[in-house]
Parts: sequence; structure tokens; C-alpha cells
Amino acid sequence: MNRGTKAGCVFLCTVLTVVFCFACTGGIAEQAGGDLLLVIDMQNAYTAEGPWTCPNMGRATEQIIALIESGRFAEIVFTRFDAPQDPVGTWKDYNVINQEVNEDEWMNEMVPQMAPYLEQYPVYSKSTYSSMTVPEIRAAAEQCIARGGSVVLTGVVSECCVLSTAFEAIDLGCPVVYITDACAGCSDDLEAAVVSVLAGLDYVQTTILDTAGYLEKAAAE
Repeated sequence: MNRGTKAGCVFLCTVLTVVFCFACTGGIAEQAGGDLLLVIDMQNAYTAEGPWTCPNMGRATEQIIALIESGRFAEIVFTRFDAPQDPVGTWKDYNVINQEVNEDEWMNEMVPQMAPYLEQYPVYSKSTYSSMTVPEIRAAAEQCIARGGSVVLTGVVSECCVLSTAFEAIDLGCPVVYITDACAGCSDDLEAAVVSVLAGLDYVQTTILDTAGYLEKAAAE
């Protein structure tokens, strides 16, 4: 066998090995898992320096990064809250009361720890509490259902945008996973209240886990 023929055989064997491994594992999406990770409104307004401080924002940030870096998700999506440009009803009052926050560019920016990931994954603006009002996110949730995955909720504020998103995702028929230490509310008591509410649906529509518990469960599947 000459050198050129030998090199060709090695290349062919390598290609066949890659194809075989890909077929056995069911493709890239299956290796990563079928879940959708939704990272909700991780903006400066909710930090210790902001007006709507969530005391456990730092903890949530660390756990969200751990989830992203785990490589366990088929899709990862970020949202940011932006005040309605053409408010109706009580949203007009909301804009008046929160005008200073709405007009402060820094408060509305995502926390700097998320910056590397915002270049890799989509960020969708929303002007409602629920993330499911964003067509692209709703479509991602429906695709998640179709592939047998769950919508994994993280971010802020637990008792507001996260909880609102949870209920609308449930209405869509999505299995919802609420990650306790990757969400932050305005107080420990409010975070506990959200868990208490969602625990009532835990038998079929929601699963409540911390980050370590979720990753352990995902690795075992």
C-alpha cells in the first residue's frame, strides 16, 4: 500500500467513525438534551446598585452561568424588560411611576456577567411580564414541547416576570422546571412564596429543583 492510499484509508475510517458516533447518540441536539433554558431579565435595575434590588441576584447569576456552561440545553434564550413605548391602561401609570428607571440606560442593561453569553444566544425585548408574549420565545417553547423537552426558568423577578412566564408556559402545555437558586425575588419570603405556589402544580406540570439537582437529573437521563 503506497503512502497516498494509506492516508486515504485513514481519512475514510475517521469519517466513518464520526458518522457512526453521531448516529448512535442521536445527533447534536439529543446530546445536549431537549430542554429550553430561559434566562429572564438579568438587568442592572435588580442588582444591589439598582432600585429594584433582588438580594439573591448574585447567587442567581452564578447558577445561571453554571447551567449555561453545562452544555445540557438544546436552546438558550435571554429576555430583557423594556418599558412599553405605547402603553395602554395601567401600563401608562407604570411608565409615569418608573420614568426615572425607564430612561436610565445603565439600569436597563444586562448585568456584565452575562455579556459573553449575549454574543452567543439571542436576546429578546419584552414589554410585558410574561416572556411568552414574545413570538420567538413562544415558538421556541412550542418546539421544546415537540421534542419532548421542558422549559427551564431562571432569572428575575421570581414573583413577577418569572412566575408570569411559568403560568403562560403551563397554559401552552410546556413542562416547566423552576430552578430555585437560579431565580431571585425581592425577598427570601417572596421567593419561598413562588415555590409554594408552583409546588401545587408539581405533580404533573412543574418540577422544582436547584441547579445541582437539575444537572444531576439531566446527566442521569
